Amino acid sequence: MLEKLSSSLKETLRKIAMANRIDKQTVDEIVRDIQRALIQADVKISLVKEISNRIRERSLKEKLVLNPREHVIKVVYEELVRILGRGVEVPLAPQQIMMVGLHGSGKTSSCAKLARYYQKKGLKPAVICADVYRPAASDQLRQLCEKIGVSFYDGANLPAGKRVTEIVKAGVRGFEKYDVKIIDTAGRHALEKEMIDEIREIEEMMKPEQRFLVLDASIGQQASVQARAFDDAIGLTGIIITKMDGTAKGGGALSAVSETSSGVAFLGTGEKVDDFEKFESDRFISRLLGMGDIKSLIEMAEESLKPEEVDVDLLKGKFTLKDLYKQLEAVKKMGPFQKLMQMLPLGGYGIDLDDQMYQITEDKLKKFKVMMDSMTEEELTEPKIIGGSRIKRIARGSGTTTAEVNELIKYHKVMQKMMKSLASGRVKIPMMKGMSIGKMIKKMK
Repeated sequence: MLEKLSSSLKETLRKIAMANRIDKQTVDEIVRDIQRALIQADVKISLVKEISNRIRERSLKEKLVLNPREHVIKVVYEELVRILGRGVEVPLAPQQIMMVGLHGSGKTSSCAKLARYYQKKGLKPAVICADVYRPAASDQLRQLCEKIGVSFYDGANLPAGKRVTEIVKAGVRGFEKYDVKIIDTAGRHALEKEMIDEIREIEEMMKPEQRFLVLDASIGQQASVQARAFDDAIGLTGIIITKMDGTAKGGGALSAVSETSSGVAFLGTGEKVDDFEKFESDRFISRLLGMGDIKSLIEMAEESLKPEEVDVDLLKGKFTLKDLYKQLEAVKKMGPFQKLMQMLPLGGYGIDLDDQMYQITEDKLKKFKVMMDSMTEEELTEPKIIGGSRIKRIARGSGTTTAEVNELIKYHKVMQKMMKSLASGRVKIPMMKGMSIGKMIKKMK
């Protein structure tokens, strides 16, 4: 998720927090840092200039409600939300969705991801493949749908030479009792007249409630050209930006789309069918800045975990080694650990998670369990008593090394610190000189 941009912006926030005072010189330096970060992320120069001017003017002239540091961070947050695209409301209700886009945009896989999204929300989706020009498209989409248990139709039962509109009509009729019907239209290598005419014909015939354009994030600012062309043809209701995990141009794609009449509906963040998320600009920017996205984290937990798998005692700040193991088991079900940690309001401040902290593999979890099996009940419930001699004993008893036991202890301390911060209702950040990010985000709403 735009890792380089995120890293640069977090560093900018750190500079603001460390500043002795907020004056014109400090603001100018902050603005220059933000300009570099946005230009590297392929955001249009005119937008970079616009946000620079607004940050500079608001930071120095607006009446302060927060302290000066919090005020500048609030301004940066709000201006980034404004330029990096707005989200669109996607109803969780029965509907028809038409998917359009060029070859290579990730449209076919996005159809399956979108079906999976609605499936996890408790709706019954079905997918109709209306691409008769590329046989591999039908095969790929069928396999993806079978993998997630979603019904699929491609007109294979119709006579040879069937028209695309006939396939769509038969598919929609056959899936009449399904909640969400997703129509995958054919793509082309360019904005060809034949493709535009075909999607217009489908749109006029079916009148789908949603018309989503799928864009590859790597095209950057060129996204606006495609968005305008498809919008003129069928009137887009939303845009899905794919491959946000592997490009430096994602900022360009987001900001270019924000200039059109269409908003961003979803982001594709990886190759797996669950690497797909609803786009909300405030959440997205909060994560870019290291302010977290607790709402998304809670939603992921609700979708992935049973009630008994969530230990409510953690919310009271109690966190033992037993709790650690139980929570890591639950985390494995929710998705990539690093992605989850990005949703917590850590921001790299106070709680330092290096790359090693993210590498929680199944093998490591098994070792952690073996080590804990070698501990006494007192050690499991009061980890702070584990010193040098106890570490040696635990290592001998579990067939591991003292370094591995120390790794477990270190990891527990980091997680305990994080849990205590979350339980307190705000993340306490020493480097931020007492600033409450939780309180600040509330004031941003």
